[in-house]
Amino acid sequence: MTNTHDFELDLCGIVEEISKYPSISMADLAGRLGVKKSHIEEQLLKLRRKRIVIPANIRGVIGLNRDFGYLVGIDMGASHLHLALADFSGEVIDSFTVKVRPEDSPRKTIAQIKKSIRKLVPFKSQARLCALGLGVPSPVDPRTGLVLFANNLPGWTNIDLKNELQKEFRVPVILENDVNMAAIGEHWRGIAQGADNFIFIALGTGIGSGIFVNGRLYVGRGGAAGELYRMNVEWRRWQEDFGSTGYFESRVSGLGISRLGRELMKAGKRSNRGCMARERDAHFVFEAFHRGDSAARKVLKKSFAILGVGIANVVAVLDPDLIVLGGGISRGAPDFMLATVNRVAKKVQPDCPQICLSALGDKAQTHGAIFSAMMAACKTALCRAPERRNKG
Repeated sequence: MTNTHDFELDLCGIVEEISKYPSISMADLAGRLGVKKSHIEEQLLKLRRKRIVIPANIRGVIGLNRDFGYLVGIDMGASHLHLALADFSGEVIDSFTVKVRPEDSPRKTIAQIKKSIRKLVPFKSQARLCALGLGVPSPVDPRTGLVLFANNLPGWTNIDLKNELQKEFRVPVILENDVNMAAIGEHWRGIAQGADNFIFIALGTGIGSGIFVNGRLYVGRGGAAGELYRMNVEWRRWQEDFGSTGYFESRVSGLGISRLGRELMKAGKRSNRGCMARERDAHFVFEAFHRGDSAARKVLKKSFAILGVGIANVVAVLDPDLIVLGGGISRGAPDFMLATVNRVAKKVQPDCPQICLSALGDKAQTHGAIFSAMMAACKTALCRAPERRNKG
């Protein structure tokens, strides 16, 4: 006999597949899920009773009920909050970005998140809020939902953000590491659609990855699977302490490229040396690269080569179908980066899979958060007991 948990996952799996399209025929849906049409019809009846799906104008075609309720997806960074309001089909209705200060306490930042959600969701519509999804710059404990350690946010250690928001808004709240959320977004509506085994690598101020295995996010024992920042590709330096950033992040991330740029480019004969000391990210390196600066090219070539070796090592362990690169660094010199990374990775790992750029760009995390909120709302609705009608 199918237990309740399996039953919910089966129905939510149908909702997940439907959510990829504006509408879909029952025959196509059955084919994509690999089941009989009669089974789909039976399950869709249950979803229609919950008003999660509705028939489209064409006979035999169904879609998600946009009016089921609102979803909020949030991309939380060290210095910003990007919030998006979506209907239940996942279509974004409104969005905005607010700045936050990394040095603010968790209490102040949580208050800002609550205020921003209330600003985003119209007051009259707050009763129709179904769920919240948040990507946070920290591992999230898969058992407790705690924000474990956001190294760019002072004080963010073992913070129960999920409980704070659930008490405030009385809806399901899904928290996940920001790069994991981006991977979810790419799998839902990005370049990784249909890839059951892939790795999303975010190259920004830091570096991390989201891992999909057999069509599902893999978070590991304590929620830190894919934290590539500590990977070391120089075994002779295994005893060195690279601090909280780790070896890989100190070489491949924005801060790493910036540091290497200041080291190597100071020696070059450049007229604007003074501006380099004022730069805190890798932007100046990419600007110099596009001007044809040979030192900048050397910096990027070295960093991208290290990235290629790291990718080859990950491929050797996980053997994915696809590697997706995202984050601000991936947009700095995308053609040069892909050429360098592919050359190095395929030299080390001849059977390396396709390496490509994110299709969603900086919206990947928000898409992942919206989808996560949708699935949480779906599970809650399916677990809810039917309302009893009073007999007159």
